[in-house]
Amino acid sequence: MGKKKSNKLLLFIIIISICSLLALIGFINHLLSPSYKSKKVLEAFYTHEQGGNYADSWALLHPFMKDKWSKTQFMTDRLHVFNGHFGAETFQFTITGGNEINDWKMAEEAEAFDIAYKFTVIQTYKGKYGRFSFLQEVYVANAVGEWRILWDYN
Repeated sequence: MGKKKSNKLLLFIIIISICSLLALIGFINHLLSPSYKSKKVLEAFYTHEQGGNYADSWALLHPFMKDKWSKTQFMTDRLHVFNGHFGAETFQFTITGGNEINDWKMAEEAEAFDIAYKFTVIQTYKGKYGRFSFLQEVYVANAVGEWRILWDYN
């Protein structure tokens, strides 16, 4: 009778160990996935923007975006529009999506990305004109081994 209980306990421990190992492998795989990494870059970008740290948010833009304006222009525009015009000190944001898009282009004349991830970002501000929200589709694509942010100009 004691041997049967011992065998059942051993079988239970083996099953729990295998399930735990599979869950750990799945979790690690999720952390290494391009979708997860691209969302983390997006979260970092908007966290920098929340704090008015536009230099660090600019650094997370894809080189194609950086070709559109200089770092100084970007920082000046963001500060001028969000803090100046709207009178907003900071904002809250939500990110949804993360769908993989194949052969996506940021503009009609631009080079296509084999893979990009599409997110929807909602920024909610409280400013001198009351509470308002911006909704924007944001894309993240690989640039020389790093995930970087792009906006749609189509």
